[in-house]
Amino acid sequence: MNQLSEGAGRVGLWSMRLRAAGRPEVREAVGELDALGWRALWMPGLAGDGALDDVGHLLAAAPHSTVVTAVLNIWGQSADEVSRRLAAYDAAHGPRTVVGLGIGNAAGAAAHGRAYGDPVASMGGYLDELGAGVPAGRLLLGALGNRMVDLAASRTAGWHPFLVTPDYVAAQRERVGQAPFLAPHQAVVLEPDPAAARAAARAEIGAFIGFPAYRANLRRLGFTEDDLVPGGSDRLVDALVAHGDTDAVARRVREHLDAGADHVALHVISPREKTALPRAAWRELAALPR
Repeated sequence: MNQLSEGAGRVGLWSMRLRAAGRPEVREAVGELDALGWRALWMPGLAGDGALDDVGHLLAAAPHSTVVTAVLNIWGQSADEVSRRLAAYDAAHGPRTVVGLGIGNAAGAAAHGRAYGDPVASMGGYLDELGAGVPAGRLLLGALGNRMVDLAASRTAGWHPFLVTPDYVAAQRERVGQAPFLAPHQAVVLEPDPAAARAAARAEIGAFIGFPAYRANLRRLGFTEDDLVPGGSDRLVDALVAHGDTDAVARRVREHLDAGADHVALHVISPREKTALPRAAWRELAALPR
């Protein structure tokens, strides 16, 4: 059974600002999220440094929530370390952790003295090393292309794609069937002015559009070089980012769910809280059906 299907709801929160979770202001905010009824907290692993420590802080601060690494780069920590830390957190907090894993890039592998190789084969090898240390129902992969998605479907609970549209969800759901858990990332900006919302979105996620894996996937979705300009065209930003009011966010969530998603991880971008925790927006979105 997939851990996220057991009480995490249809909508969760994804935030880079959940890193450094040992800071008092983060623990306080996470406690409020738990009290507001958010039941899935998605924490990006980034390069991996300190991510497993942050999982423990989040579990302690949010006693009713599932914490997901979304995603943890496999090069920064051994399979043995991940298994050991998961067991310790289970003992202290119950089985409320889902391990999302990502392949990163060749530079990340080289920084840890590892060979990147074929990304699907390398991820498969890491899953072999994990063995029974992390049950398949508590594993997700950060996947976009068919081969990595197929690995996720065959050896984990499912996958967490980043920077995708409901069309991607629909196409992959038709291709792989209903069983694998599919939880797309969805950026949102609660801002009524489209130009301001797009500017805030570009400042936070625009750089990712330049990454080869995301560019390749966006091309598969029908976007062209005119869209894949630095920061993304208006058409691309509007496709990737739900902006406006809570009703606009709710519509995009419903599009994902209707397309076949099981859960949507909302990445809140706040033009008014550029460096701080977007607590006002998190409170506002707590009214969404979950």
